[in-house]
Amino acid sequence: MAEAPAPDGVDLGAALATQGPLSPAAAAGLVERGRELLGAGEPGPAALVFRRVIGFNDPVITAAAWLGLGDALFRLDAEGEALRAWESVVRLSETPSTYQAWRNIAAARVRAGDLPGALVAYREADRRAPAEAKAEIASRLGWLSKETGNQSAAGRYFARARGTAGPLGLAQVVLGVTIVVSLLAFSQPDEGLIRLLWLEHAAVASGELYRLLSVTLVHANFIHLFFNMYALYLLGPVVEGIWGTRLFGLFYLLAAAAASTASFALGPGPSVGASGAIFGLVGVLLAGTRVHHPVLDRRARAIVPQLGMIVVINLVFGFLAGGTIDNAAHIGGLLAGLWLGLVVPPGRVPTSRSAWQRPAGDGATTSPLLVAAGLVGLVGVIALGLTVGGATI
Repeated sequence: MAEAPAPDGVDLGAALATQGPLSPAAAAGLVERGRELLGAGEPGPAALVFRRVIGFNDPVITAAAWLGLGDALFRLDAEGEALRAWESVVRLSETPSTYQAWRNIAAARVRAGDLPGALVAYREADRRAPAEAKAEIASRLGWLSKETGNQSAAGRYFARARGTAGPLGLAQVVLGVTIVVSLLAFSQPDEGLIRLLWLEHAAVASGELYRLLSVTLVHANFIHLFFNMYALYLLGPVVEGIWGTRLFGLFYLLAAAAASTASFALGPGPSVGASGAIFGLVGVLLAGTRVHHPVLDRRARAIVPQLGMIVVINLVFGFLAGGTIDNAAHIGGLLAGLWLGLVVPPGRVPTSRSAWQRPAGDGATTSPLLVAAGLVGLVGVIALGLTVGGATI
């Protein structure tokens, strides 16, 4: 059994080996010892420690012991006993362990196929959840409501998970800024702003790398702007709702850079438009929804199945357009998006891997190092493309 520091003046070994009442310091120390054993991957010894504390006359400490015992039993594949331990927590008066116990109960009921019971438990957890956990719980409530036939409630919960009732999302901000800048560029008869922001190969080769991203802000004409912004209006909130605001922003920038790099290396000349970045969002959804299987709301379920055919149609049209459409940018953005969707799991909604497999807080399903390696790899490919493209100027 792993050793851990004991509170000053408390012999935890003696407290564990003897019977009878525990002092408050010994009881709290044993709970901490059990948690450390769980963290060290020793659920069997941890269960023995937690059992020694159960029944202590402080409900806060007893609840923590029941919660820890349930986690230990779950890891020992005794899920029925684990569920009974977590249910013992919620039968006590309200304690700091109550919220986590309700979450564990809800997940256990889902695994057992008791979806109505899971709904009840997640609602109890939602009442006690900290602000940072509200969106995740709302997503799970939305999924459960949908599966139990309450589409109206599912829509409300998914809207809460996306935060659509709050401030504008980043996708809407990007859309608004792009429209404003494009309209300002249209208003200049000498095309000064367009020329400053478009993807001009010699300028990029001379070090003006900002053009890899600024190209997304200007468009050839009103029709070009309308179609790109309509696509961003449809796809942006879906990606942001599944992966979160920060990852949406990262995806958009990386896809834009990859699309511009492909155009720089292979395209015919000056380019404008956000379509490369938007193809990146398409790629994220195509790969991410098939690999990670996130829970989708009604809007996403209506859009995602159509994306493959939309990509094929757009690429074929681009090849038939006689060089007037920058298909290199479209393909570059799409490939970057496919890679991002593959290596980066959704950050805002549960997936088939993460939603119900283990008690909340029991560890991530995807290594952050693996995600970081995937992102660094994409940046490396972009850098290589810029080097190759620069050599051809």
